[in-house]
Amino acid sequence: MSAQSLKQQTQNYLTNNVPQIQQHGGSFEVRDVDPERGHATVAIGGTCSGCGIAPMTMNAIESRLPESIDGIDTVEVVRSTQPDAAVMPSKTDEMESMTEYEDYSPPL
Repeated sequence: MSAQSLKQQTQNYLTNNVPQIQQHGGSFEVRDVDPERGHATVAIGGTCSGCGIAPMTMNAIESRLPESIDGIDTVEVVRSTQPDAAVMPSKTDEMESMTEYEDYSPPL
């Protein structure tokens, strides 16, 4: 499958299955899809940067996207670098290393 096709499927999945990101003022960007490695990189930002449940959203995307899209085996969720994305970047850096919610499965 082509990188463009996988990128579009990833975009569609996030739009349809994680609408609360955009509904709550957050944003996401499918930054990269590597079909040879089966890897996707998704950046989240906007109000996600300071959101207390961002770690749960990140973990849910990382675990559910590979289950939902053939050709994607691993997902990395990172902080967006877009100008309007870093509402509270220091908090987001902390959240990326949090382990409290590793086993939490929000109803996305």
